[in-house]
Amino acid sequence: MRSEIALAHNRTSSCNLESFPISSALPTDDMMTHSWSLLRPLLAGLILTLLQLAMAVGLLAPEGSASNRYSTLLQHDSYWFMNIVDRGYQTIVPPADHKVMEVSNVAFFPAYPAIAALFRYGLNIDTGTALLIVAQLAAWGFWSYFFLFCKRWSISPALQVCGSMLILTHPAAFFLIAGYSESLFLMALLGFIYWSSAQGRAVKFWAALHGIVMSATRIVGIVCAAFPVVHSVFAMALARSFPPGELEAPPAAQTSRPILQSWAGLREPRRLFRQHGAAIGLMVVATLGALSFFLYCQLRWGHWDIYMLTQAAGWGIIPDYLAVFRPSNYRWLVPALNNPTEASQMSMTLGALLLIGIAFCEISVALGRTRSARWANGLPTRAGIYFCAAAIYYLSVSGVACVDMESMLRYEFCVHVLIVLALLNYLRQFRMPPMFVRAFGIAAVALITAAGLSVQGWYVWNFTRGNWVA
Repeated sequence: MRSEIALAHNRTSSCNLESFPISSALPTDDMMTHSWSLLRPLLAGLILTLLQLAMAVGLLAPEGSASNRYSTLLQHDSYWFMNIVDRGYQTIVPPADHKVMEVSNVAFFPAYPAIAALFRYGLNIDTGTALLIVAQLAAWGFWSYFFLFCKRWSISPALQVCGSMLILTHPAAFFLIAGYSESLFLMALLGFIYWSSAQGRAVKFWAALHGIVMSATRIVGIVCAAFPVVHSVFAMALARSFPPGELEAPPAAQTSRPILQSWAGLREPRRLFRQHGAAIGLMVVATLGALSFFLYCQLRWGHWDIYMLTQAAGWGIIPDYLAVFRPSNYRWLVPALNNPTEASQMSMTLGALLLIGIAFCEISVALGRTRSARWANGLPTRAGIYFCAAAIYYLSVSGVACVDMESMLRYEFCVHVLIVLALLNYLRQFRMPPMFVRAFGIAAVALITAAGLSVQGWYVWNFTRGNWVA
């Protein structure tokens, strides 16, 4: 742990407090152990993906043949993706003033339909099946990265189970296996975070690849591309605030300097670029997915923002960037199960409470006189995750405030995933709590997951029958 802080203090180009060891040659005796340790996250991810499929298709889909039950995972936005795969992007200028996919379908980012098209024509399968295969492979990748993070952070099995259940039983978690882009975006986002917070040259390639897919899947991926810069800035600040000599002392004896004293360099742009140049470069590369889409729109239709114009014309999306500051947008009453709009409005409130709660936990530790090295080592990654979660929440609320928060339940799911992931990293700094505390925590998680699973089952039942959920 001391060497990790020293590495971050001395190597200002990368500024990573968490190392990801990459070995070109492993001892023969350790090969099997190492291979199994890498295989376990993949197997765990596959099991959860299959579990989601079994619940949705096997238990809740309408009666019919297996192929018909499977195809019920294609609803609503899935048909727009199918149209894009089959016809490519088509639109008039200005776009149609209502939702007509045969006239204007440039209302979705290209990564998901583009990858589905590769499966569609490469394997000679129908478009719907290709969309579902891509979504479910991405769901497997998302869960695999979740457990890879747990492995990197040495999260206990009990916490892994609790964290995965909190995600799996979110009412909107079934969108991971439906014909939507949620799973691809989350897989790319977690992969981008995973590789860009690692050490080494090869990992930058994988980080860039995931970042390009991320920004080409959702417009909010452009902002999330700043994760490496946030990570690097916090790592630099903490390396200065927690010198190696102070970290050698027991936690109770540490008297580290205020972190705010370490941010003076941010006022010097040249110094900032010199110290964080690699992170800034990775951020720029990660935005190329979205920038390429905008360039394509400019060259073809003469409007780089045809996506925004289509959203405004067909969906009535007029961003309100002050929506999160208006108390009237928050709902505090339990929504009716048969009212998805109220559920989306409530999810906005719960998302805000999650962000405020985790911010309070971090600030209470940061302002305290004793801060452990384990807390410091994990903070740069958590800060980047919090930044991505807040950006997704803010932009999602700003976009759907004009339509009564429609679909916010689905967008808040991405925020929920990031908060749970950061919470696991946060909790690892504490020692094993007393038995009654663990029992209370397990009981609370069990209660939350049971309620979430019940609501999700109701939504899956409706979704697979063509009803609007989120």
